Amino acid sequence: MDIKLEKVDDCRWRIPRTGSMRVDGLIFSNDELIKQVRGDQSLQQVANVATLPGIVGHSLAMPDIHWGYGFPIGGVAAFDLTAGVVSPGGVGYDINCGCRLMTTALAAEDVRPCIRDLVLALFRNVPTGVGSTGAVVLTKAEEARVAVEGAAWAVRHGFGMVDDLERTEDRGTMAGADPSLLSERALKRGMDQLGTLGSGNHFLEVQFVDTIYDSKTATAFGLYEGQVTVFLHTGSRGFGHQICDDFLKMMSQKSDLLPFDLPDRQLACAPLQSDPARRYLAAMACAANYAWANRQILMHLTRETFMKVLGISPRDLRMQLLFDVAHNIAKQETHRFGGRTMELCVHRKGATRALPAGHLLLPEIYRPVGQPVLIPGDMGTHSYVLVGAEGAMAETFGSTCHGAGRVLSRSQALKRAKGRSISREMDDKGIVVHSKGKKTLAEEMPEAYKDASQVVEVVHAAGLARKVARLTPLGVIKG
Repeated sequence: MDIKLEKVDDCRWRIPRTGSMRVDGLIFSNDELIKQVRGDQSLQQVANVATLPGIVGHSLAMPDIHWGYGFPIGGVAAFDLTAGVVSPGGVGYDINCGCRLMTTALAAEDVRPCIRDLVLALFRNVPTGVGSTGAVVLTKAEEARVAVEGAAWAVRHGFGMVDDLERTEDRGTMAGADPSLLSERALKRGMDQLGTLGSGNHFLEVQFVDTIYDSKTATAFGLYEGQVTVFLHTGSRGFGHQICDDFLKMMSQKSDLLPFDLPDRQLACAPLQSDPARRYLAAMACAANYAWANRQILMHLTRETFMKVLGISPRDLRMQLLFDVAHNIAKQETHRFGGRTMELCVHRKGATRALPAGHLLLPEIYRPVGQPVLIPGDMGTHSYVLVGAEGAMAETFGSTCHGAGRVLSRSQALKRAKGRSISREMDDKGIVVHSKGKKTLAEEMPEAYKDASQVVEVVHAAGLARKVARLTPLGVIKG
């Protein structure tokens, strides 16, 4: 399919409905960012998603869009529960990969003198890297409880406080999880990876607030200039990866039985009213809950490390969860569309929910102002805190971007980094980095990603989310 792209305004681009597309594609981007996606297959993937039955509104993409498996990363699509489908490619392999931001009572100057010791201690205490294993080793029965209870399981076992659940999307537990549907391989992979960061673009970053854009909302979020924060990005590890793989294989084998043609076999899917769809969603919920428990445990390990290295008490540290958001997930949600209320299955792959003030799904503490939206940059650039806005409910089923978005593949980044020391380059910027190996740092160097500030400006200008604060890195650990 020859992709025709029409500029709607300074923030929006349309792929007109052609061929077997059931709806238009709508991409949120600016002139500069849209150039960076014309070179890959992500626009074709937006068009491909638009061919799936039961899709409502548009096949959507955020400004951090880049090529993914089936759906583009940065893709959003909502499907009618009766006529629509669910596709594992619309969630991704790292189910409930997401972000968690913690605030502290510390100032940047409290941490700078010991940032090297702090980052080294975090690297030692937070298991990182491919296949890393954590201190929490689960029995099969206990793993099933994690898969059902999510973050609540971690809190019940001493990893954090009940208040943390109030500040976690869906209170850290997705309903409908059924561990009996999981393969032995998935269960085995999940037994010893709880409380681990993983590899690739997963990270734990010590930062400070350098700019406040919206003082009223920042105050409601407990943010102020000079404050030390900690940004955590990880997901469901090998557990979620295996669950995705298992159900992709099952749905792919049955693709020829679907009453419609798939433009790409990576869009393997099942009608939402079918047994395969129900089974996938129940298994996906297990992985989502595992990820919430994982981030809850990692927050606890981070808090303990800060107190030990700095020699301070919990009262002096006051590390508190600001919010935890998922950005690889499919959810049944209620939305207004076309003048009526509809129950939809919203796929967000590399996209974050962004609920405005007053939304009933928000915790009471944030209902007056809106949902915190967490947008990480990369290890050498700024991250952002935004707040959900009404425009997201009107145009994107309550969704916005999730990060900077890649512009270089990992192999391209490795070529670009040849002969360079990325860790030394970061050190020259005043950012201390620890990683399992040089390869990860090369693959994840800042040049491999879009400019997060441009991505954020697009969603801010489009009215999907509003800027609240900007964060600057001090130290980072990666797998």
